[in-house]
Amino acid sequence: MKLSLKDANSGGRLLLVNDEPDFDRFFYGKDSNNKYFTIVWNRGHTQKVMIDGDEFDFPPQTILPLMFNQSFSFGRNSDLTAWQFNREFYCIIDHDSEVSCVGFLFCMGNNLFINLDEASQQKMGILLNMFVSELNTSDHVQNDMLVMLLKRLIITVTQLAKSEYIPDERQQNERFNIIRKFNLLVEGNFHNEHTVNFYAHKLNKSPKTLSNLFALFNQKSPIQMIQERIIIEAKRLLCYTDKSAKEITYDLGFEDPAYFCNFFKKHTSYSPIGYRNRKKNN
Repeated sequence: MKLSLKDANSGGRLLLVNDEPDFDRFFYGKDSNNKYFTIVWNRGHTQKVMIDGDEFDFPPQTILPLMFNQSFSFGRNSDLTAWQFNREFYCIIDHDSEVSCVGFLFCMGNNLFINLDEASQQKMGILLNMFVSELNTSDHVQNDMLVMLLKRLIITVTQLAKSEYIPDERQQNERFNIIRKFNLLVEGNFHNEHTVNFYAHKLNKSPKTLSNLFALFNQKSPIQMIQERIIIEAKRLLCYTDKSAKEITYDLGFEDPAYFCNFFKKHTSYSPIGYRNRKKNN
């Protein structure tokens, strides 16, 4: 089943995919224009998911949010339900005051596997049925109803993720919002800005304050987050484009291909070309 709604005026689109044999995305290939945020629910047993060239276990009754620029494929599509939407349909940045998910739920490179208990499974099932009903009801309030349902879905999944990854509600305040803003800044600037000082200045914080804040929330350090985002992008470019290592070096804001090669090898144990060849042979 694949249901969708498209707004001819704005270009906004919402898709609901359920038990579809062909469900994947290769952002740097055939799907480069399909900039959809994706929320996937694995309703079956543990299966494999390939995200940006790396393989992960996708546990049963788990939600996986995916950024619009991530490439992915799944081992068993028949067990999946997925919601996809583009910025024109609902912009999570413009409406962050409503859903509070920017820089966390779609967390700019990290993969959140959010476990669903029995009560959460029932809630997700109810939401799914409501989406199906509204997508099959073409009337003058259909778009508004689906935006409302999408907001409810995002809020529900965000709350579940916070309860799992940030269990202390007292920490869900402005301090955590700084981390979310940091993640958003990294996503917009990592191609050219590789130092913590740049992001700390943008947030009016000292680098040490940022590091202490990330430690408080059991997060990787700011420099690790920046470097991880660069490595993820490098892997994407190596896996899904024909760009040379030299071209990727400059795309990612490095001036010296040899330095970039050493940087990549330090984080992956492979040279850029070695990584590309390994992925092609797998």
